[in-house]
Amino acid sequence: MKLFRSFKNLQNELFSSNFSCEELVDFYLKKINQSNNNSFVETFNDSALSQARVIDKELSVKKHRKLSGLIVAIKDNICYEGHAVTASSSILKGFKSVYSATVVNRLIEHGAIIIGRLNCDEFAMGSSNETSFFGNVQNPIDKNLVPGGSSGGSASAVAGQLTPITIGTDTGGSIRQPASFTGTVGLKPTYGSCSRYGIVAFASSLDQAGPMAQTVKDCALLQEVISSYDPKDSTSIDFKRNEYSKELTNNIKGKKIGIPKEYRVDGMPKEIEELWQKGIQYAKDCGAEIVDISLPHTSYALPTYYIVAPAEASSNLARYDGVKYGFRAKGENLTDMYEKTRSEGFGAEVQRRIMIGTYVLSSGYYDAYYLKAQKVRKLIKNDFDEAYKKVDAILTPSTPSSAFKIGEKKDDPVSMYLNDIFTVPVNLAGLPGISIPAGHDAKGYPLGLQIIGKAFDEQNILNIAYAMEEKINFKNKITDWWIK
Repeated sequence: MKLFRSFKNLQNELFSSNFSCEELVDFYLKKINQSNNNSFVETFNDSALSQARVIDKELSVKKHRKLSGLIVAIKDNICYEGHAVTASSSILKGFKSVYSATVVNRLIEHGAIIIGRLNCDEFAMGSSNETSFFGNVQNPIDKNLVPGGSSGGSASAVAGQLTPITIGTDTGGSIRQPASFTGTVGLKPTYGSCSRYGIVAFASSLDQAGPMAQTVKDCALLQEVISSYDPKDSTSIDFKRNEYSKELTNNIKGKKIGIPKEYRVDGMPKEIEELWQKGIQYAKDCGAEIVDISLPHTSYALPTYYIVAPAEASSNLARYDGVKYGFRAKGENLTDMYEKTRSEGFGAEVQRRIMIGTYVLSSGYYDAYYLKAQKVRKLIKNDFDEAYKKVDAILTPSTPSSAFKIGEKKDDPVSMYLNDIFTVPVNLAGLPGISIPAGHDAKGYPLGLQIIGKAFDEQNILNIAYAMEEKINFKNKITDWWIK
């Protein structure tokens, strides 16, 4: 059986009875089993094959669903009833979900097959996938490179064609940064467009699930399915959603695309600036108009994020105490048990962020840090609102560099956090953003461009990405070193 870059091509072959859905699942399960880059932490063999048989019965009577036969893997912070979910943390070791996330139910409803769960940074806290309880993921581009984080397993699985499409989550760039590092496409939707119900919370005002794939069209199709109003999620927003894949077009003539001067940060590598200029030219070649804009509070985005996100993490992770579920350490009394459970169950990066968050929420520091950060967050949102009076979308690099080596920044949290410099403003403002592969550095490592849109305007950024994707015609440079 051959590999398919596009799900639609795969589905056409499936509908033509060139292979069965059960054979397709078996093919991917064997391929995953042969891999050793640590992107998967578990495959759901029995349930995936069972789902495949259902789809095969439907296809035998010409019943076609939108995602019939689509093999999807989900990040290990997304609940799937009857299956383990650990957020790649030892504190949730042995825990099985008693319900499914809304995004999972949407996928299954439309005929997708959930094949397994994917490695990620512990509780989605990281930019390299090195904080996982299951160990780091290796980038299919090179065994010595990180795949990015926190959705590193999701990106790596797509890049290595272990599954056609994955679902990741993005709190400060955790879909777009690994997409850039692996030469794949990653869409972070507008906050509130995809339900957060059943997704293990990191920072509730920032978290958002989104698709990762090899093509913009596949991302559009997945967004079409997983974007829905959900009354179970208090932050879910009811608005008229597009049929993103059906309405996808490469005609972006006359679209105004903004170039923010503040994204030209000190020390930005020459190759990133050159990539950006090439991206500007690609946009022009597609018929777009380039407009210089200003986002004056951009420099405050990173410190704002690293106050708001840890504060919310501190609150959300207070529930993991060893009492009701997950890992429990032995203690002489209740307080001792709490302390030992949390100190042994959480990794160093999670502990660091909990402590930061607790500090900024503490008496005497709340106003100085957390409240001030929320005010700055509003100013960042206002910057985007003003920019969108002049432009339809914004074009920036996805990351300040290509993928770095495993272990290179692990002991330098500040340097690690700087990887999010181009992505966190989007989350703070609640906007949609997509990363597309757009070139390579001198070593042949992929580099990505980010397109940022207005709230709930996913269709527009998907169209721009689709048009630019055709012009760029990116080819990933992947060998099969990671196949046993």
